[in-house]
Amino acid sequence: MTPAPLHIAGERLMLDPAGLLAWPARRTLVVGDLHLEKGSAFARHGSLLPPYDTRETLARLHLALRRWRPARLVALGDSFHDAGGAGRLAAEDAQTLHRLLDGIEMLWVLGNHDPTPPEGLPGTALEEHRDGPLLFRHQAQRGPVKPGEVSGHFHPKGTMPTRCGGVTRPCFVADAWRVMLPAFGAYTGGLDAADPAIAGLFPRGARLFLLGKDRLYSLPMGPGRTRAATA
Repeated sequence: MTPAPLHIAGERLMLDPAGLLAWPARRTLVVGDLHLEKGSAFARHGSLLPPYDTRETLARLHLALRRWRPARLVALGDSFHDAGGAGRLAAEDAQTLHRLLDGIEMLWVLGNHDPTPPEGLPGTALEEHRDGPLLFRHQAQRGPVKPGEVSGHFHPKGTMPTRCGGVTRPCFVADAWRVMLPAFGAYTGGLDAADPAIAGLFPRGARLFLLGKDRLYSLPMGPGRTRAATA
């Protein structure tokens, strides 16, 4: 995979086509909105989905950890689909998660779906995490913000124009002040980055980095975009 560099608050970050953000200087990997155990949460309410979302998400996370070999992993909230998600992990998935986090500092930023720390799992739960100039939180703050905000929550997606209309993919949204990550979970929808809930956070404009198979495709956010470039 070919990551794309992004400079915010004087730091060089790397956007990974798998949908993660790496901060090489701090050996930190950041992932947004895993929504583990979403399938089992839906099943409890009578909506049956194949119960393999957690396993698929953890398999993708495993590949990313092997690729980057971080010392720290930051999950930006909504890591579980609800407060009881950690308790519903299948034994095999729980063992996998423990194995993946062995030797890694794990930081669980709390989200609106998981407002309490996950029970029985390694790591530290916190509302926000600041490391030098970067602030990691679940949901982007509205209004003026200091450079360095890293968030998730909105599951942004963007549409790349093509001859046949357009291709819609999960995406990063970034400007010189902040970056918003796409959802990483297997069972996660998305909100168009042009929606006011997202676009309103980037009043000066932004760039979208759409996830491709092994690279990112960059285009400006807004109605004036005409073509995408490989990031």
